[in-house]
Amino acid sequence: MNEQELSRRLARVGAHVPKNARLADIGSDHAYLPVALMLQEQIEFAVAGEVVKGPFHSAEKQVRKSGLTDNIVVRLADGLDAIEPSDNITAITIAGMGGTLIRSILEAGKQKQRITGSERLILQPNIGEKTLREWLVANNYTIIEEEILEENKKIYEIIVAEQQTPVKYSEQELLFGPQLMKNPTDVFYQKWQHELAARKRVLKELEKAEKQPVEKIQELQTQIQWIEEVLV
Repeated sequence: MNEQELSRRLARVGAHVPKNARLADIGSDHAYLPVALMLQEQIEFAVAGEVVKGPFHSAEKQVRKSGLTDNIVVRLADGLDAIEPSDNITAITIAGMGGTLIRSILEAGKQKQRITGSERLILQPNIGEKTLREWLVANNYTIIEEEILEENKKIYEIIVAEQQTPVKYSEQELLFGPQLMKNPTDVFYQKWQHELAARKRVLKELEKAEKQPVEKIQELQTQIQWIEEVLV
């Protein structure tokens, strides 16, 4: 993967960034995504934020090599601290982290007023999609698009959200994804067949325990029922 040829996962994240956006890519690593989008003339400005010095220097080097130092600012900062009000950011990408970590980044950014609610959020959690959707709903975001894909034998979900008229989602929609449920794909079914088997294994072990965690067992039983209904 490089700035000329993104991984399929990152390319699909980039596909949800609006044309002429002012982008903040958080956890940018080598800044491959903002550099690629800038070279394709898809965005007009970008901040590449990185909290670790090694990836930060790699991003700086990549931006310099691509001749984009006037268009992409690389900042060493924790999460959304990379964004400054004068950046006028209209889209934020956070990819390749757990859903719980992405949620904490968004919450910290909200508390510090690093996000206004006017930005489009393009999020690609590796795990923990449900907890991320719960944060979005609690903060008046509507999930406008979702995508599920497989790359290198791993399955990824992309969640695109904007603040609109508040929407209520069912617990099933928060688990499976409201947009993914509408148009389930082969990869969607593949993921949830795997998740069904995993939950059944965990339930079996919990039911053997001397002191059974009743609430956890009930939660698993409910989710197993939901998954079986979705897979029918």
